[in-house]
Amino acid sequence: MRFDRTGADSLRRRGGALLAAALAGGLLLTGCGGPGDSADSATDKARGFHGGTGNSSSGNNGNADEPAPSVAPEGKDKTPEANPNHLSTFALDVDTASYGYARRSLEEGRLPDAGTVRVEEFVNSFRQNYPRPEGNGFSVTMDGARTGADGWRLMRVGLATAQAPSSGERPPAALTFVVDISGSMAEPGRLDLVKESLATLTGQLGADDSIALVTFSDTAETVLPMTLLGARDGEARDRVLDAVDTLEPTDSTNLDAGIRTGYDTAVEGVRSGATNRVVLLSDALANTGQTEADVILERIADARREHGITLFGVGVGSDYGDALMEQLADKGDGHTTYVSTPADARKVFVQQLPANVELRARDAKAQVAFDRRNVTDFRLLGYENRRVADDDFRDDRVDGGEIGPGHTVTALYAVKLGEGASGRVAKATVRWLDPESRAPREESGTVAVSDLDQDLWSDGTEPRLRVDAVAAYFAQRLGDGSDKAFPEEPSLTELAVLCRDLAEETEDADVRAMAQAIRQAAGLKPQ
Repeated sequence: MRFDRTGADSLRRRGGALLAAALAGGLLLTGCGGPGDSADSATDKARGFHGGTGNSSSGNNGNADEPAPSVAPEGKDKTPEANPNHLSTFALDVDTASYGYARRSLEEGRLPDAGTVRVEEFVNSFRQNYPRPEGNGFSVTMDGARTGADGWRLMRVGLATAQAPSSGERPPAALTFVVDISGSMAEPGRLDLVKESLATLTGQLGADDSIALVTFSDTAETVLPMTLLGARDGEARDRVLDAVDTLEPTDSTNLDAGIRTGYDTAVEGVRSGATNRVVLLSDALANTGQTEADVILERIADARREHGITLFGVGVGSDYGDALMEQLADKGDGHTTYVSTPADARKVFVQQLPANVELRARDAKAQVAFDRRNVTDFRLLGYENRRVADDDFRDDRVDGGEIGPGHTVTALYAVKLGEGASGRVAKATVRWLDPESRAPREESGTVAVSDLDQDLWSDGTEPRLRVDAVAAYFAQRLGDGSDKAFPEEPSLTELAVLCRDLAEETEDADVRAMAQAIRQAAGLKPQ
């Protein structure tokens, strides 16, 4: 088939044991982390998280116009801003696949596997209202919330890149699509959705953009070499659409062969000055050839480093290899998302297209330095697979995340303040490489005790912070900590009420959809 070318007051009083509870005990964007240190010593008292948000501060403390120093090979030319156990460092991440897959599972009447639930991907699935910088790089915003009388706070670090120009101008893109046509892709909502997505994208890309198409099942084949699209009604686009029309499900899934052939094709068609990306569309249920991410990515590591070709994973299907897709994207300087409907596909390939084919920052990492005079304990919520060793923050050889225009990254922390705390709580610094010059840059922001005093669920609290808190609570209830009862923790039914009210307040369809997902989870999970 040819596709068309053309009531929460009582809950506020109760508060809740925010995700801090658990704490205590994206086209083609990319995020990749390394092994690292994290402060995991928060106590079970964090599970009495009640909620609140104070004022925010936007980071303009650094000078993003001047190159930031790089660490020497021996790592001795930089003095840490705080004791090592008061630092938290991670690579930026804009993945959202975990939340998308959870919603798909709930819509089908089943709970997602707890191991596929990642707090940061739930939180980063929602819009923010952080101020935007000018040019490349980031703004830094910090705010937070009072979470009860026991000293715990919810602290938010918000990073944002500038929007894409309204003119639509951007560097050209060279995209190699690697499409899974194995037998498992025959299920409705898999290969049919991929074909529709590719046809839609072909109509959206510019005349100076290029597309290549690789398919794989038990073997891999380059169906279409890198092809300049040219005019919207031209012959080149017809060739792309004709190639898409030929895609039909066949045999087993040799993901290894698909990625190797995909990268070979991308290298052959690499374009200087363009955004070069491999886009993997698959259910990631590899069953033939190499199936381990480390082995698969080792074979294309040289091409990735030499040509800067990054990997974007688009997951489909009710049975989905979440862990493998995430590992591939992490190790391939990549990013993942999940689509289950034509509306999801349109969001990724049309509405978010400008953000997905351009970069504002390469190898972006964040480091939060807590003031040991005021902070007795802290924990980063989520980002377990993105942790970076504190000493590697300014080592630009260590991979970070590649972030496009118009994107936001949110990190939530559970923070325990000491008695009589006053003044600064923390300083957050984001470091990245300029996508053009590759020069390192930094920007910072700070947050004070007074910024964290307002109750989370009060009407005066910034609505988007409350949305983030609900998303994190939701992930906590679905994830590995879901079987533990925390004092005063909201039930899923109560979270649904909070989220419903926030949907009305924000007039945000995505928040409304989360309220529906929480209600579905409440019907499947004992309260």
